[in-house]
Amino acid sequence: MKNVNKDIVSWLEDIVEENNSRIERKEWKSKYNSYVVYDYEPFCTDGFEINLVITSYDEAYLNFIKYLYDEKVSTIDYLNSCISQ
Repeated sequence: MKNVNKDIVSWLEDIVEENNSRIERKEWKSKYNSYVVYDYEPFCTDGFEINLVITSYDEAYLNFIKYLYDEKVSTIDYLNSCISQ
């Protein structure tokens, strides 16, 4: 998953664990320089996107995790649009 919102990373990690899956790699990639990639959280996370590699023995778990993530993001976007109106 690319460019995961840093506010829901912990939620996503819990969902991955609950669904018989695991995070193989978690990286912070600079939005401004493609050569800057950290495998640990940098001191200042502004300007970085969080990318996760999630694996599972069954593809259905991965599809379900993706569905839950997409629904959460769309719900957050909807609520933010309601606030801004």
